[in-house]
Amino acid sequence: MTQLIFLGPPGAGKGTQSQKLAQSLQIPHISTGDILRQAMKDQTPLGVKAQSYVDSGELVPDQLVQDLVQERLGEADAKSGWILDGFPRKVTQAEFLATLLETIHQAGERVVNLDVPDDVVVARLLARGRKDDSEEVIRRRLEIYRSETAPLINYYRDRQKLLTVNGNQSPEEVTNALHQVIAF
Repeated sequence: MTQLIFLGPPGAGKGTQSQKLAQSLQIPHISTGDILRQAMKDQTPLGVKAQSYVDSGELVPDQLVQDLVQERLGEADAKSGWILDGFPRKVTQAEFLATLLETIHQAGERVVNLDVPDDVVVARLLARGRKDDSEEVIRRRLEIYRSETAPLINYYRDRQKLLTVNGNQSPEEVTNALHQVIAF
């Protein structure tokens, strides 16, 4: 069973690479952003709760995101494996996930860190040409990533679950490198 968590700064290629890999492995690509939007669209009990936070401009609380992830990992298509993209974002969420996976007998996840230098991330995100992607905003997002999400790298390294891939290559080279590291 393949269970992968993708880490990396914004613009590292997590979404692109995790979707490609999920497709080739025939397992679901689980993006917390996607499940949140779907739950709100479907007006599920958790989706209705999340919508109230979104409507008031607040961040959806960790507990609600964790509940959504727990619900999604319990679905039939996730029994044969999955790729998580966008969760966990903090060590407390990683600890929650570890406990959840033990409980549902799915422990054995591996974590892929797409390593990309900040200057490359900035250049990639600026090239997308989105209105909200100014260099100042991108650098602020990277600061937040480094302070909140990057500690996960050490968390998973300490548990011998971390696989690091150089994300500063062509998309095809990154895909090939991913296939090599997960095949071990």
